This record gives sequence, structure tokens and C-alpha cells, in this order.
Amino acid sequence: MLVPTPVGDARITRFPADGAARALLALGHGAGGGVDARDLQALAAVLPARGITVALVEQPWRVAGKKIGPAPKTLDAAWLPVLAELARPGLPLVAGGRSAGARVACRTAGQVGAVGVLALAFPLHPPGRPERSRAEELLGTGCPTLVVQAGQDTFGTPEEFPELPAGHRLVAVPYGNHGFAVPKRAPLDQDAALELITTAVGDWVLGL
Repeated sequence: MLVPTPVGDARITRFPADGAARALLALGHGAGGGVDARDLQALAAVLPARGITVALVEQPWRVAGKKIGPAPKTLDAAWLPVLAELARPGLPLVAGGRSAGARVACRTAGQVGAVGVLALAFPLHPPGRPERSRAEELLGTGCPTLVVQAGQDTFGTPEEFPELPAGHRLVAVPYGNHGFAVPKRAPLDQDAALELITTAVGDWVLGL
């Protein structure tokens, strides 16, 4: 489904909940990839069985075939009308995404009326530049926020995050990189890493 935005058409791919939906989880992608990311696809495959509708949102730049995402304000401008299209009276809306998509969800949570924010692989800082922290975006969502962060993420490991305020929670995925890929030698295999993510997210969304 294409949704017009001020910066071009975005695309929504819905994965409806089995039976009556208890929540809607809208997920944006990162700045260098799309909704085919392993964590987004895993959530779309697993959560509908738990009564959560998942909507994967492709930003207009991606729909247009471009390779690199635009400035944050452009990403936000595209996200807002998509979330307005998805919102349904009486159905709790959880805004989220991975990497740059997580930043968009954090910055706009109040504007879209989200009851919670899911931040997958939040880019706390550029690789090798911990002094350029983006923690303010994460801490300022104004609603319950779940951060799912890999142990070897060069954009910020779980240990690098500041103390989170009440209502915020961090789940660590051991051994994973920014894309939640785990090396073959790791004690935790890829399927187990994704199960950790989908279970933690499902439990958190249903507990809101």
C-alpha cells in the first residue's frame, strides 16, 4: 500500500494479527537498508500469532530506488502521514524501527500518539565517535521505550548507554552486530538471537 507524503510515496506492508489485534507495531528501516532486515522480518513473521499487527514502512527514498537515506527532518516528514494512516481508534499504536528508523520513532512519538517506542539497534553514536551521542533522542520519547541492542554493535553497545529513565528498558542481544548477525562461533546461534528479540518485543508490547 502506497501512502502519499510531502517527500514522495511511502509503502506499508501489513502483517495482520491472528484474530482481533491487541496492538499495532509500525516499524521503519535503517538508512542503508530496507524492510528486508532480519530483525524486522522476524518480528513480522512471529508477532501476528500473538495478536500484534505489524506494519513495515518503507521510506519514500527507498521506494524511489535510492541507496542512501536523506536528512532526519525529511525522514520525519515522511513518517508522520504514514502513522496517521495506520492509526485506528482503540488500537494501541507502538512506533518503532531499526537504526535510523528507531531515531525517527523516538523523535516523533508524541506527534503520532504512540503508547510506546521500540528502538532496534539504536545508533547511539557514529562508529568510533562516542562523543557524538544521540542519547537525547532516546531519552526524550516521553513514553515507554524498549531498546534492543546487540553486544557488538559499533554504533553503541549496551554498556555504552546512559542510565535510562523510568519506563525505558534495554534488552541486550549477545555477540550480535548492528544488523543482529551473530558469528558462527558464538554460543548463541542466529535463530536463538532472533527468538530473543521477538520474544522480548512481543512480551513488552503486550504488557504496555
